[in-house]
Amino acid sequence: MKDYINKTIEDIKRQVGNEQVLLGLSGGVDSAVCAALISKAIPNQLVCIFVDHGFMRKNEAKDVISVFGNKDLKLIAVDASERFLKKLEGVTDPEKKRKIIGAEFVEVFNDEALKLGRIKFLAQGTIRSDVVESGDGKSATIKSHHNVGGLPEKMGFTGLVEPLRALYKDQVREVGKLLGLPDSITQRQPFPGPGLAIRIIGDITKEKLDMLREADYIYREEIDKLKKKPDQYFAVLTNTRTVGVQKGERTYGYVLALRAVETVDFMKANYAQIPHSTLAKISERITEEVKGITRVVFDITGKPPATIEWE
Repeated sequence: MKDYINKTIEDIKRQVGNEQVLLGLSGGVDSAVCAALISKAIPNQLVCIFVDHGFMRKNEAKDVISVFGNKDLKLIAVDASERFLKKLEGVTDPEKKRKIIGAEFVEVFNDEALKLGRIKFLAQGTIRSDVVESGDGKSATIKSHHNVGGLPEKMGFTGLVEPLRALYKDQVREVGKLLGLPDSITQRQPFPGPGLAIRIIGDITKEKLDMLREADYIYREEIDKLKKKPDQYFAVLTNTRTVGVQKGERTYGYVLALRAVETVDFMKANYAQIPHSTLAKISERITEEVKGITRVVFDITGKPPATIEWE
């Protein structure tokens, strides 16, 4: 990985020269390591745009801004939550969600790039599993990723910088550690570009987003108490509603699914065997503290046959 870093730094210098590079910074492992690698190669030439699309986890937008606002790079935070939610109104198909969000990211980046003046290069934290799952010409398309598929001409960029494209997740974490990024970033569990939009089955509303944010926060809070944590764990708000009883009264709310996996490279994964006492505590808290959720289930499917994400 040290050799990879050195070679990639030289490749970036040769590709970019003295030009500026625009990067969409989500705060996740991939985009953070991408930012660290590019800024090391070309100091003071990287402009990072953090787009709050409204699909982040609880407190995440604030955390990203606080962590990266102090780094040696130019950070621009954009609140586009209403814009994204409006675009996804009534959309239920997962592939359409991903493509709409991807296209909207392109538009936001283009709008911000125009404000900044001419920027020739766009950087993305694309990794090898993104390429494989989106179809690389050798494998079938499993799901599309918003940062895979080529550079639209209308964006006005003339080049694409993807320094992590050949690496899998475990290698990306190692690169981040070698670049001096803290464990709070390099060991952060993956979060998809479309965020909670693909962890809500069916149509997306602000009410559902708020519901899932709270439930997911409780889930992660309880899992973080374990000595051995899964490699990735999150909640999914299903489109199924069931009858329940709360405070002696009939309720009719959503089913929440919990996902937790153990994996090395995220290409294959086994479901994590979380203690039943922990799952019981999580279910109890969510159904009591989050209005609108009446039932909690746990996903015990591996990858394959399932993907880690539900959509």
